Amino acid sequence: MYTLRSEFRMAHSKLSRRTMLLGLGQAAVLGALGARLIYLQVTESEKLSDLSDRNRLDLRPITPWRGIILDRNGSELAFNKKIYKITVTRREAGDVAAILRRLSGIVPMTESEIGERLQEIFDHREHIPVVVADEVNWEQVAAVSANAPALPGIRADVGSQRIYPFGSDFAHLVGIIGRGSREDLGDDPLLELPDFRIGKNGIEKGLDSFLRGRAGSETLEVDAHGRTLREIENIPARTGRSFRLTVDNSLQNFVMARLDGLAASAVIMDVTNGDLLAVASSPTFDPNKFVSRISQEEFDRLNQDELAPFFNRPTRGLYPPGSTFKMISALAALEAGLIDADSEFFCAGTFETSTRTFHCWKSNGHGVVRLTKSLSESCDVYYYNLAQLVGIEKISEMARRLGIGVRPVLPMPSIAAGRVPTKEWKVEQFNDPWVIGDSLNSSIGQGFVASTALQLTIMTARLATGRSVRPNLVLAIDEQNRPRSDFPDLEISDSSMELVRNGMFEAVNSAAGTAYSSRTADEAFLISGKTGTSQIRNITAQERLTGRKTNEELPRRLRDHSLFCCYGPSHEPRLAATVIVEHGGSGSQVAAPIARDLIMRAHYGRIPPLKVYPAEFRDQIRETLIRLRLRDPAGISS
Repeated sequence: MYTLRSEFRMAHSKLSRRTMLLGLGQAAVLGALGARLIYLQVTESEKLSDLSDRNRLDLRPITPWRGIILDRNGSELAFNKKIYKITVTRREAGDVAAILRRLSGIVPMTESEIGERLQEIFDHREHIPVVVADEVNWEQVAAVSANAPALPGIRADVGSQRIYPFGSDFAHLVGIIGRGSREDLGDDPLLELPDFRIGKNGIEKGLDSFLRGRAGSETLEVDAHGRTLREIENIPARTGRSFRLTVDNSLQNFVMARLDGLAASAVIMDVTNGDLLAVASSPTFDPNKFVSRISQEEFDRLNQDELAPFFNRPTRGLYPPGSTFKMISALAALEAGLIDADSEFFCAGTFETSTRTFHCWKSNGHGVVRLTKSLSESCDVYYYNLAQLVGIEKISEMARRLGIGVRPVLPMPSIAAGRVPTKEWKVEQFNDPWVIGDSLNSSIGQGFVASTALQLTIMTARLATGRSVRPNLVLAIDEQNRPRSDFPDLEISDSSMELVRNGMFEAVNSAAGTAYSSRTADEAFLISGKTGTSQIRNITAQERLTGRKTNEELPRRLRDHSLFCCYGPSHEPRLAATVIVEHGGSGSQVAAPIARDLIMRAHYGRIPPLKVYPAEFRDQIRETLIRLRLRDPAGISS
């Protein structure tokens, strides 16, 4: 009994010691935890609070892909290529300059380039990611990701780059994109993104609000070091709308090749629906060089070129239309009942007014001239007589009815309206009264009258059809064809229109016509047209006595402009074309053969075969066609 009691007491004593030791251990652990909590909450509270604040939600915008631009056959004129880019967010980077220098070990940047990037970074709000390198390769992307802890604020991302596969052919028509200026900034949050590009000219600018799409966004949880922990929300960006244009890239290529080396513009239109098949400006430039960062040296070279490669001549270039305007003067007189087909005027080479002698281009005159001959041989004196009869107001009204002096409605910026003068206009502009000499000059497309190649093409299409043809550049949006509507009648009598058309036919197809050397030999595709040689200076009396200098003998800036507008086939018009060669000289010698080649190329769908040219010109034309065939994919088989 004693023994059992003793053993029980000993066991109880051991258990009490263990309980005490365990309790002491627990108390120590709880004490340590409490001390740690006190340390964290009191001593380190400010630091931890800062870390907690920096473990935040980050809202990042997603730049949409720009809509593509196609030609009428579905060839891409402007599309987007996926690229890798490097961005920096100032709020996360800290010492941005140091981070960029560290980054330059992966993506080479000079000190000058780093300075440019810093300026751009500090031009934007601190939470906006700024592109500091684009078109980086995959190895550089991987290196940036591997060195993320040492590159706070730096992020490798996927972006897009605009590509213009046909290069300079469509530089003026399609246009280019670039960084938005401060004037461009508006309510659209896209405009705040430094890597976002907007249309700067051409279709890219005219349809920019549709092409740019809609921004998306992603909400991310990031830690204090800028590392992404998880994605909270993703709202995808919406790609911009696609546009199929009316132009034909193969035809445009031919036109640009034919204008090579000239300061010129050309427009080809389908007169049945107004579709612009080619709109070309020469010289031109490569828009792809402007997608990223064109060098200052290259930009200065283009900007200082005396032939102005940035200038969009077909829609903005204003020129005296010269004798291509004579159809307008003729129609004004015919519709006013002041002349008919048999009305005659005698041309001795000059026309006298009380204050001045006006000259015909043919110094010894044309003799007796009726309407058809006045157009086919381009007699100036005939139109001086008309001007006195009909007056400037009726001439100007007819010009506007045919599209001159009226701004065409197209999705492009800065389209010129042209200029058709009136008596009131001159008083407003110069505070001078209208005089008879102003009417005489205007009747032959000189003086105050000014037009673009696009407007002369509209005029030609209206003369060919008798309808108010309007130009069209957009065939479909998002592959949905745009609705068509018939053009209203011009309300010009058929008899008047037929007389003018006969004159244009004879100008090309009669031996005495000013454009006879630019006729075709295809009876199924004869063309009608009108030459124009517009002077930009007065010819002095001394020059008329001693002989006028040739175009080549004059400085370029004093040379005449060369013009030709035409339509075909004459019996059933489908196509119209206009060519203006700046300071090119004679319209019959320079612009007319070019326009003939262009309208024939549009008709045949390839470089025209030699057999459709007059036999006496085939040897000369063969060399031109061989040269053009090298640049025209559709011409190889011809």
